[in-house]
Amino acid sequence: MPPTSLKAPTTSSNPTLRKLEEWYDKHEKEIQDDFFSFLKIPSISADPAYKQDVLSAANWVRDYLQKSGMKAELWETSHYPVVFASKMVAADRPTILFYHHYDVQPVDPLELWKAPPFEPTIRGKEVYARGAADNKGQCFYAMAALRAFFELCDALRLNIKVFVEGEEESGSRGSVEIAKKRAKELKADHLLIVDLGIPAPGIPAITLGLRGITTMEVTVRNSNVDLHSGGHGGTVLNPNRALVNALSKLWDASGKIAVPGFYDAVKMPTKEEQKIFNQSFDETELSKNFGIRAFKPEPGFSLWESNFLRPTMEINGISGGYAGEGFKTVIPSVAKAKISCRLVPDQDPDTIAALVAKYLKDQFPSELEVQVTLDHGGNPHRSSPSAPIAQICAGAYEEVLGKPCQKLLCGGSVPITSLLAEVTGAEVAMIGVALDTDDFHAPNEHFGLDRLRQGFLTIGRILAKVNA
Repeated sequence: MPPTSLKAPTTSSNPTLRKLEEWYDKHEKEIQDDFFSFLKIPSISADPAYKQDVLSAANWVRDYLQKSGMKAELWETSHYPVVFASKMVAADRPTILFYHHYDVQPVDPLELWKAPPFEPTIRGKEVYARGAADNKGQCFYAMAALRAFFELCDALRLNIKVFVEGEEESGSRGSVEIAKKRAKELKADHLLIVDLGIPAPGIPAITLGLRGITTMEVTVRNSNVDLHSGGHGGTVLNPNRALVNALSKLWDASGKIAVPGFYDAVKMPTKEEQKIFNQSFDETELSKNFGIRAFKPEPGFSLWESNFLRPTMEINGISGGYAGEGFKTVIPSVAKAKISCRLVPDQDPDTIAALVAKYLKDQFPSELEVQVTLDHGGNPHRSSPSAPIAQICAGAYEEVLGKPCQKLLCGGSVPITSLLAEVTGAEVAMIGVALDTDDFHAPNEHFGLDRLRQGFLTIGRILAKVNA
């Protein structure tokens, strides 16, 4: 379904907060209808079965931006297209580039959803749907804010560009390629990564650092078919056993990552540099919200340091043999594990991946067939708190939410951030109004209607401040 058509633009003053509030309230039903139309598209980039849906989402975003008055097109890539839109006034005026993604995570386990994941449902003041928070909700309120801004401002005095990719949740391969290829068109003074969050409802914050990532899958094979565990038990090495044994050696007895060279390039900020960030880490609240029973920081570091300043390694999934209801007594022919590492300055994703792959292979008996396949990666990124765009965003947040703006680091990754910063030459601010409790990447993902409005107002005021 195409986005709802809004009334023709009218001319008034550069939008104040009050003007933006009035515009939002007037168009609230249209905004919600369009948001729901966007959420209904099952744009799961990791699953090839959803290819046409991902392409439909790209077309939807392009059409919405065109109706806003921007020149919008699809940049074809080796994977999914990037939606690129622009509205330019003059080369000597500031240029701001927005980054979003229109793809979403897979929905399994489906049985844990309280309603179908692509049928948006309002419960209380929250919208439940896959992508509601990550990143369709945040992408949509920014696009809606652009629409309002073009209608309300008296004269456009800045250049605006929008880059919306379709494979952030599956590696950004094609997006990385096209960003390098079309670097000239992406040049900007300010880059806004609108895919982050705030520490609590009503508490404004900008994010100044993301961890990088590298991901891989290890596959272990010992036979051509699954074997009977009675007829072959005690004689054949079980791939599950070999895999679990190898994985257990990724950490030493204290919990440190045991891969030689893993920590060599880690650059820790000084204690003075750390002071600018909100360092709160509430174990009790996390346990309450997520049912967490045990915490495991890196030895010698606090939970906050372990989450934001230090690299990690996680086993994201293990498979092999039969795991359904009942029992099937087999020695599986093959076992697999998915592994990811979150990285910090100055670790390189390719270097770390190579170190981990070599170390893992060395842990298996030579007779087994072992493959380590790299999936995707991205560099860590840190922004300057003194950058003009960071200060502009902080001011807009404080105006909308009425409280001092905090500075955060993020333990997660937006893999393309570092590359976009490089090719655009822009100062970067990472913003958003998502909450950790929005359950992005999990069943029953949701996003508050109040925060849809807050995000809209914040983007509107950022634009107005740059346009002044």
